[in-house]
Amino acid sequence: MKKALLGLVAFGLIGGMTGAIAGPEQDRQDFINHYTKKYPNVKVDDYIFGALSFEADSKAQYDAIMEFPPFEGELEKARKLFNTPFKNGKKYTDCFPNGGKNIAGNYPYFDDKAGKVVTLHDAINACRVANGEEAYKVNDMKTMGLVSAALRELSDGMLMNVKVEGAGANAAYEAGKKSFFSRKGQLNFACATCHVQNAGVKLRSETLSMAVGHAVHWPVFRGGDNLVTLQQRYDGCYKQVRAVPAAPGSTDMNNLEYFHSYLSNGLPMKANVFRK
Repeated sequence: MKKALLGLVAFGLIGGMTGAIAGPEQDRQDFINHYTKKYPNVKVDDYIFGALSFEADSKAQYDAIMEFPPFEGELEKARKLFNTPFKNGKKYTDCFPNGGKNIAGNYPYFDDKAGKVVTLHDAINACRVANGEEAYKVNDMKTMGLVSAALRELSDGMLMNVKVEGAGANAAYEAGKKSFFSRKGQLNFACATCHVQNAGVKLRSETLSMAVGHAVHWPVFRGGDNLVTLQQRYDGCYKQVRAVPAAPGSTDMNNLEYFHSYLSNGLPMKANVFRK
């Protein structure tokens, strides 16, 4: 914990002479200021492309792939599953404002009544249970993954608008921030090790991306039609540093997603994109 706090101090996320914790919006600005100072030629709006914002050739390849996505067949399955009525005749669109259009950028949010962070996956399962259906496993890409891909597609271009308001929300946000900056595993890495201190640096053959902009494009299709959610990516990162990951959909994972998603506020969502 001491090392994690030292990292926060070095990055400027513990503010003021009194040692008070900076607010979420100050945190977001601190991240952006860090990246723009380090990489002044990369536009903040391009952070939505992740590591591609550093590599013109890779970005050109991405643009070519997105003209004829190799995962269009999976998206058709996703849309069909999303639009299939429940046994009671209702649909997912009946559970969300505006039929689910332009709502995904508001997730995750903190539910004061439930006292916890609610992700888009949680909302999908709440819709299913309310209509007499069984909840999906959050890491099942043939069900939850596809439905979340279809729902997020309805919010393509929406600006991320995650809110942190109230004591409970701030506590969950701070817990997520602690997870992001805490070193873990045998390699003693934190999320910030790669995506703050070393953003733009190559690790083996891959360029490390900025944390700002991460949350706008998940789930993504990796290596063709392999669908991966943001929390599955967390799981993979934990394992890569030889740490034991928390369960998908757990309080720890949801809080991390809450903090991480807030950092992308104001950037447009890029639903269903390709990543290596």
